[in-house]
Amino acid sequence: MKKVVLAFSGGLDTSYCAIYLAKNLGYEVHSVAVNAGGFDAEEVDDLATKAVELGIKYHLCLNIEQKFYNHGIRYLLFGNVLKNQTYPLSVSAERVFQAIAIAEYAKNIGADAIAHGSTGAGNDQVRFDLVFQIMAPEIEIITPIRDQRLSREEEVDFLKEHGIEKSWEHAKYSINKGLWGTSIGGAETLTSHLSLPEFAWPSPITKTETNRIEIEFEQGEPVGLNGERMDPIDLIKELDTMASSYGIGRNHHVGDTIIGIKGRVGFEAAAPMVLIESHRTLEKHCLSKWQLYWKDQMGEWYGMMMHEGQYLDPLMRDIEQFLSSTQKRVSGKVFVRLHPGYFDVQGIESPFDLLQSEAGQYGEMNQRWTAEEVKGFTKILSNSTHTYDSMEKVNKKAQKSDSNLSDANDEGRA
Repeated sequence: MKKVVLAFSGGLDTSYCAIYLAKNLGYEVHSVAVNAGGFDAEEVDDLATKAVELGIKYHLCLNIEQKFYNHGIRYLLFGNVLKNQTYPLSVSAERVFQAIAIAEYAKNIGADAIAHGSTGAGNDQVRFDLVFQIMAPEIEIITPIRDQRLSREEEVDFLKEHGIEKSWEHAKYSINKGLWGTSIGGAETLTSHLSLPEFAWPSPITKTETNRIEIEFEQGEPVGLNGERMDPIDLIKELDTMASSYGIGRNHHVGDTIIGIKGRVGFEAAAPMVLIESHRTLEKHCLSKWQLYWKDQMGEWYGMMMHEGQYLDPLMRDIEQFLSSTQKRVSGKVFVRLHPGYFDVQGIESPFDLLQSEAGQYGEMNQRWTAEEVKGFTKILSNSTHTYDSMEKVNKKAQKSDSNLSDANDEGRA
């Protein structure tokens, strides 16, 4: 039998694909769930059980948590990446790394095809297809939901016909959880004016008192929380649990999709939002004016390329090297206060803090220059504008002279 590797989440779409690929197309189905930090041990076991119930003989859960952090999240944090100044690419970045893991697995087992359950109206179809076409162009891509333009009701009916009875109809919200945040899609996100109800958010609000925390960074990476040294992945998880209990990191994102339509999604990303703002604040103290400027440009590009599935483009490796180079002095502690529904960064401590240099204190005292030197500096600085203004005066004088000559000629003709 021909082999197909199915990107498997255990939801309605991939359950339909599992049955359809085996029964209708005659494939030997190898389902692969890719854990990018969103599954605990119980959820991994639950996915394996679902695979057995669907008649899948070969199922595997690949853990790419470390790879996702090392090759993706680090650079999203270095670049302070927020899509449309709002969304930390929680799921879009994760999808790229899941696709890479699936393509590698498909090549290793000699698969004839790769299948995924994306619809024809979202970004994921492009992210998956792009990675598969680049990494495994010889392997066929099968997308039953997209190709057949199936409705949710049609998928449910098909599964019932094949003896799969579950409460698919009651799954009102689509939730995708990962190390760098969780996305929530549902009825309200299809509108432009409704927000997700309280019960739709995965993390309930349990804290009401404020809490001051300390995050330590070393060359741009988070390595300590409240005085305890931690692995960055463990720190992200611990901070997420801590901050999400305040309702921090909840928001709705509206953006331009890869396929040219607007999309709206709810997301919960407590740790990413706190870490990005903390990291950005530390950089303001430790980096130069032009480092900060170009980091903003490169971070924006990096996020856009990642969001649109272009992670494998060689430009991304170039930007990663630039971003890494900027982090050499981004080390120190950041102090953050958590409040119900929001947080604020209160300050930093760093051996590379340029604010505490001997040059002077802003608005108070200068140490490295005299008043006369500032007068000369500002005079030179004004030169270009003075030159421009002087040309404006010359041009206006010439235009007035031309206008007077024209008036004189008109009088002469009269």
